[in-house]
Amino acid sequence: MPEDKQTRLFPPLRLIVLAALAGLAVGAAAVYVTGGLERNMPADAPQAIDAAATPQDTACAAKAETAKAVAASATGGVAAMLPADPPRSLASLAFNDPSGKPMTLADRSGKTVLLNLWATWCAPCRAEMPALDTLQREKGSDAFEVIAVNVDTGDDTKPRKFLEETNVHSLAYYRENTLSLFESLKKQGLALGLPVTLLIDKEGCLVASMNGPAEWSGADAHRLVDKALGG
Repeated sequence: MPEDKQTRLFPPLRLIVLAALAGLAVGAAAVYVTGGLERNMPADAPQAIDAAATPQDTACAAKAETAKAVAASATGGVAAMLPADPPRSLASLAFNDPSGKPMTLADRSGKTVLLNLWATWCAPCRAEMPALDTLQREKGSDAFEVIAVNVDTGDDTKPRKFLEETNVHSLAYYRENTLSLFESLKKQGLALGLPVTLLIDKEGCLVASMNGPAEWSGADAHRLVDKALGG
C-alpha cells in the first residue's frame, strides 16, 4: 500500500500512543471514540432538521476545486483531512461562545475556522487538545481561529478542569452540552465519532473534514492552514 494511503488510513504512531496513555487516565483505550455519544445523549436533546439546499449551499458547491486543492495539501500528520464532497454552508451550526451566549458560525464570517468537537471522556480528544492549543497560539489571527467545542453533557466543571490541568490557554472555551451539534454533523455524514474536525472558509463553506485525531502542532498543520487562507 502506498505511503500516503497508509497515512490516511492510520493515525500517526505518536497519536496512537498519546491516545492510549490518555485512555488510561479516563478508563478507555480506544484511539477513536464512537461508543460514548449515545450513552451521553439526553433523552430530550434537540434533533437537527434536514433542510433543502440554500443559496449559500449553492455558492459553496461551486468551490469544489478549491476544496480539493486545500485537501491535497493535507499530508503527514493531517493527511486524513478529506475534501468536502460537495462543499456546503455550515454557517448555521450553533453552539455557545466563551461567554456562554448562543452563537453560530455565521458570527465568525470573514474568518477561516478549524472547528473541532471534543469531550473529556474521549481519549484521543484529550490527547490532541494540547496540539490544537499550540496551533491556535501559533496561527491564530484575525483571519484564522481554532474553535474547539466541548460536547460533554452536564455542567462546565469537568471540561474546564481538564483544560486547566493540561495548560490549554490559547483556545477559547466554546460549549454545546446537548450533542445537537454532533447530531447535526452526523446527519450530514460528517461525524462518525469523536474527535471530528472541520475546515471552514471565511464564507462559512465546508472545505474539508476529518474523523479521528491528528497532529495539529506541526508543520503539516501549518501548511494546511496556510493553503486554506489562500497561501
